[in-house]
Amino acid sequence: MNGLEILETGPLSLIQDLGRIGHLRSGVGVSGAADRRSLGLGNRLVGNDESAAGIEVLLGGLSLRSRHSSTIAFTGAPAQAYRDGIPVGHASVISLRPGQTVHLDYAPSGLRTYLTVRGGIVVPSVLGSRSTDTMSGIGPAPLEPGVVLPIGPSPLAFSPVDLAPVPPMTNETLDLRVVFGPRADRFTNPETLVQGRWEVSSDSDRIGARLGRVGTDELLRRTDDTELPTEGVALGSIQVPPSGQPVVFLADHPITGGYPVVGVVADADIDRLGQARPGQHIRFVAA
Repeated sequence: MNGLEILETGPLSLIQDLGRIGHLRSGVGVSGAADRRSLGLGNRLVGNDESAAGIEVLLGGLSLRSRHSSTIAFTGAPAQAYRDGIPVGHASVISLRPGQTVHLDYAPSGLRTYLTVRGGIVVPSVLGSRSTDTMSGIGPAPLEPGVVLPIGPSPLAFSPVDLAPVPPMTNETLDLRVVFGPRADRFTNPETLVQGRWEVSSDSDRIGARLGRVGTDELLRRTDDTELPTEGVALGSIQVPPSGQPVVFLADHPITGGYPVVGVVADADIDRLGQARPGQHIRFVAA
């Protein structure tokens, strides 16, 4: 069988595209790549439509063998890649002959590296998407050694690739724009959100980035409020449980919740948050 044979997966490697759209009424979230911009760039580099499925690699450690001639690219977190032991460039087009192997080191910054391949990964789709939703279990299983991923036919033409510089990923404090509400009035001190810094917890995952305070007062919920009924929550919602430690919802977030949402991260900054490592500091800026 032609395709890409998985040799090692690192901590977690998942198939992701841009998600399953239009199923919220049925209780199914969008899911998709945690860093949509990086997946889209990788697909443009290899000539795919931006929505083609690739591999999202947590931290690094992925190894694979190409069973046929293929064209791939790595984008996102800048883990060093090697073709048959020889370093290759990040965010560049890499040609593979049958039998050649590729190994991905662990990234020095950022959290998720994306592998895209010309033709896209064509495992069966579920509800119009090949994404793995880690909360619901919908979509392909996490990758394991020995799996061979089928590749689709090569597109007839390459897509345009924008040459705008991509800001380098660092482990420095991330500034994220936030819009207050819809439940900021449920807090006695909502302004605390944009004062000081927050730290990404090691308990974070694709469902949400859990934050701890760094020299910042806790967000205090009003004691005279009744509990909220369950309501819809969007990507980027900053939900605050009774502990006062915010959770920012990411790609695999639930579509409803009962804790108040003090604010929502601007959509343009969600991809950056999807690359934030445990221990990295976050600073919210009122949009």
